Amino acid sequence: MAEKGMPQLTLRAVLLAIVLAVVLSAANAYLGLFAGLTVATAIPAAVVSMGVLRLLGGGTILENNIVQTGASAGSSIAAGVIFTIPALIILGYWQDFKYSWVLAIAGLGGLLGVLFSVPLRRTMIVEDPLPFPEGKAAAEVLKAGDNPGPGLKVLGFSAAIGAVLKLAAHSGMRLIPDTAAGAGFLGRYLGYMGTNLSPALLGVGYIVGLNIGIVVLSGAILSWNIAIPLYHAFFLDQDPALAASLAGAGAEDAAFAIWSAKIRYLGVGAMLIGGVWTLFSLRRSLLSGIRSGIAAARAGAAGGDVPHTERDLPMKWMLVALVVFVLPLLLLYQAIVGMWHVSIPMAIIMIVAGFLFVSVSAYLAGLVGSSNNPVSGITIATILFASVVLLVLLGESGRNAVGPGGAPLGAVAAIMIGAVVCCAAAVGGDNLQDLKAGYLVGATPWKQQLMLGIGAFSCALIMAPVLNVLAEAYGIGAPTAEHPNPLSAPQATLMASVAKGLFGGELPWGMIGIGAGIGAAIITIDEMLKAKGSSFRVPVLAAAIGIYLPLELMVPIFLGGLLAYLVERRHGMVGTKDEAARDRLHRPGTLFSAGLITGEALMGIAVGVAIYATKDREVLVLPGAFQQGELVGLVVLAIVGWLLYRTGVKGKAALDAA
Repeated sequence: MAEKGMPQLTLRAVLLAIVLAVVLSAANAYLGLFAGLTVATAIPAAVVSMGVLRLLGGGTILENNIVQTGASAGSSIAAGVIFTIPALIILGYWQDFKYSWVLAIAGLGGLLGVLFSVPLRRTMIVEDPLPFPEGKAAAEVLKAGDNPGPGLKVLGFSAAIGAVLKLAAHSGMRLIPDTAAGAGFLGRYLGYMGTNLSPALLGVGYIVGLNIGIVVLSGAILSWNIAIPLYHAFFLDQDPALAASLAGAGAEDAAFAIWSAKIRYLGVGAMLIGGVWTLFSLRRSLLSGIRSGIAAARAGAAGGDVPHTERDLPMKWMLVALVVFVLPLLLLYQAIVGMWHVSIPMAIIMIVAGFLFVSVSAYLAGLVGSSNNPVSGITIATILFASVVLLVLLGESGRNAVGPGGAPLGAVAAIMIGAVVCCAAAVGGDNLQDLKAGYLVGATPWKQQLMLGIGAFSCALIMAPVLNVLAEAYGIGAPTAEHPNPLSAPQATLMASVAKGLFGGELPWGMIGIGAGIGAAIITIDEMLKAKGSSFRVPVLAAAIGIYLPLELMVPIFLGGLLAYLVERRHGMVGTKDEAARDRLHRPGTLFSAGLITGEALMGIAVGVAIYATKDREVLVLPGAFQQGELVGLVVLAIVGWLLYRTGVKGKAALDAA
C-alpha cells in the first residue's frame, strides 16, 4: 500500500503515460480492425513503466499506477473509434478519415466517458465492490514491481517474435501465409475449416481464457459448419442472384460469399438481442449505481475532511466540463443534418445514452474485464434507438436525404451518435478498471481521472492518421480489386449495415430474426448455468461475435484459451476461486501474450506506413522470395504456442525467484 504524500502525478509519469497510450492505441486499432477484438493494456504498461522509471532513478508505486492509468486509454479509445467510425468509410460518406471530425468524436467522447464514470466509482468499487479482474491484476503487478526486469524481458522477447512473424507474413515479405484453410463439397453440402496463423490471436485467447475461447469458437462453428452447409444444400436455390454469383466458384469462395451475404446476419440478430438483454439484466444495478453516485457527490460537496483516497473530480467542475464538451458535438451534428430540431435531440440522446451506457460498460468491466466488455452491443443499442428517433424527427424528405457516396444522412447521424457513445462507454469501463487498481494501492482518484482524460485525448490526436495508413495499405471492410484481403472491421461493418438498413436499405431480416432467436436460446442456456452456479458461462455477445466473424479468427483464440487452461492444470489451479492467485499465475503468460499482440500490431502499422508512403503493395517483398506452404505456417504457430505455454508454466517460478 502506498504512503500518504507519495508522488503520483509527476511530469515524467504523465509524459511516459502519453507515449505508451499513443503506441498502444495504434496497436489496438490494428488488432480491432483485424480481429474484432481489443485487449486491455494496463498490465504491460505497468511493467514498462516500472522498468523505464527505474532507469530514470526509481519510481513510486503511485507513479507507475498513473502511467498504467493513462496508457490504458490506448485500448479504450481505439475500441471506441474502430468499432464505429470506419462505418462512415464503408457507407461511402467519407473517402478517408477526416482529422478534425475523428478528433472531435474520439476526444470529446473519451472525455465524456471520464466524466460520466466519476459518480460510479463509489458504488462499484467502495460500497458494493465488483471484481474488476484486470484492475486487480494490475494492482498485483504494481505491488510486485520491485524487480520488473524479468517481466520486461518476457514482454520484449515476445514482442520481437510477433513483429518478425508479422513482417514475414503475406502482407509484408510474403514468406509465410496468413491462414491455413481447406474447403470442399460433399454432395450438396459445403464444408470449410481453417485457422488464421497470427500469433497475436493466440495471445488474445490466452488473455480472455478458455471459457470465452470455447464460446466464440462454438459460435463460429454454428455459423460455418452448420448454417453455411445447410443454406448451400437447401436454400441457395431460393436465392437466384446469389446462386448465379456462385456459378463456377470454388468451395472456399462459395463459403465466404454465403457467409457475407446471409449467414453473418445471424450474428447481427444475436448481437441485437444480446444488447437489449444486457441493458434489461442490469437495470437494478444501473439505477442503484446512479443513486449512489449522486448521493456521494452531495456528501462531498458538503465539505469535511475527506481522505485523499476518496477524492474524486469536483462535481461542479464536471458539470461545467459537460456543457463545454457537448456544445462542439451539437455543432457537429448540426453540420451533418442542418436542422436544429434534429441536432438538439441528437445531442440530448447522446448525453442520456452516454451516461446510461457508461454505467453498463463499467458494470460489465467489473464483472468480466475490459477485454470482454461488449461495447459493440451497447453501441448497436444506441444506434437502433437513435435511428428510431431520427426516423420520426427527419420527416419524409429527411429520411430520404443522402450525402456523399449515396450514404443516407439519417444513417450517418446515427453512426455519429453511436461513435461518441461508444468512445464514452469504452473509456468509462476502462476508467473504473484503473480506479479499482488505484483503490487497491492507495492512489488518489481525481489524479487518475485527470490522467485518463489526458491519455484519452492524446490517443484521439493520432487516430485519424493511423486509420488512414491502415486503410491505404490494407483496405477496410469489403474486399476490392486493390485490397482483396482487407481488415474486416466487423463491428463497424455491422454498424453500417444496421444503420443503412433502417434508412431504406436492404437487410436480410429473416436471418436477423433467426439470429435473435439463437441469441434468446443462448441467453436461456446461460441463465440455466447461472442458476446452477456453474463456473462455465455462455455470454451471448461473445457467442454472437463468433457467429459474425470468420471461423479462421476464432480458432487461434480458442487455442490460446486452451493453453491458459493447460497452464492452470499444470499448477493444479483449475477451478480455483482465488482470483488473485490465478492472476499471479498467469502474469508471465499474460505479458508474453501482450508482447505478441503489441509486436505484431506495431509491425502491422509499420508495414502499412511503408506501403502508404511508397504506394507499392510489394515494397517489402524480397527479390526471388517464395512463400512457404500452410504446413510451415502451422509449424511456426505451434512453436509460438509452445513458447507461450512454457512461459506460462515456468515463468511464474522465475518471476517469484527474481
